[in-house]
Amino acid sequence: MGPGTTVRWRRRVRGWRRAGCAALITGAVVLPLSGAARPTIPAPAPAVVAAPTAATLDDTYAAHRANAARASRMAADHGDRHRAAADRAMADPSRHLLAFDGRGAGLVTEVFGDLAHADRVAVLVPGSDTGIDTYGRFRAAALALHRQLVASAPAGTRTAVVAWLGYETPGTFSTTVARTDRADRAAPGLRHLVDDLRRITGSGARIALLCHSYGSVVCARAADGLDVADIALVGSPGTGADTAAGLGSDARIWAGRGADDWVEHVPHVSADLFGTTVGFGTDPVSPDFGARVFDTGDAGHSDYFDTGSRSLANLTRIALGETTEVTHA
Repeated sequence: MGPGTTVRWRRRVRGWRRAGCAALITGAVVLPLSGAARPTIPAPAPAVVAAPTAATLDDTYAAHRANAARASRMAADHGDRHRAAADRAMADPSRHLLAFDGRGAGLVTEVFGDLAHADRVAVLVPGSDTGIDTYGRFRAAALALHRQLVASAPAGTRTAVVAWLGYETPGTFSTTVARTDRADRAAPGLRHLVDDLRRITGSGARIALLCHSYGSVVCARAADGLDVADIALVGSPGTGADTAAGLGSDARIWAGRGADDWVEHVPHVSADLFGTTVGFGTDPVSPDFGARVFDTGDAGHSDYFDTGSRSLANLTRIALGETTEVTHA
């Protein structure tokens, strides 16, 4: 395939992606406002624990690991070996689960690092198609970020990463992914998490939200008055707000999108229909939105936390509060 053919092929693929994204927005308008049902997988109700503190973190982790072990046994009895294995991995003594719910698609909040003594805490908020069955890829991003934070933090600075799968994410190819409903329902949970982190770490810790894809919509819905230092939107289809100032946050608002990210072709429109908002409005990396646009290189939609990437380097600097070191697009 010659250079000219390659360029034409790439343009054709981008055109298909653009048309597909437009069709998805259109489908969200004309199709019934309901998501596809997820398979029912039996699991116990979440463990009942007191609000976590630095002193009770180990007990909290242990309670949720025990619950994951019970969920694994129930999934195995149900004949779902894949979910049983995923739950069993969650129950490993090395895992630090701040929350776990094995029912349905599943919810989990996992900690990497010494949260009780952390000076810098990065919270990862995932996008679509993330659940216990697909948790591995989200966890890999959190691990990569944690390694980079440990390697890059100034001497004496203690860091932790919190992977927050605390909401039912939409399916990529569903009408729910083009609406704010899931994000609106998720936002109180994210605010509650930040309250927990403040209780655990104290007022002096710097908290940053790193929000990927649809997760950026969740962060935007939770942002008003949230006690965090920075909010980074990566691979974002929009936030539902016209401007960064419209988020109502005192945090620094960052936005980045890789050159190979298909989300560039999502139509930046927003309309209120049947009591819900379809589409997410202004492009977060556009000058009109007013975010601090940082360099993410040629990242694709799933590449922002790849080891050695420009995007991971800049997200690390944001999480550490080294904002003057962030390179801009």
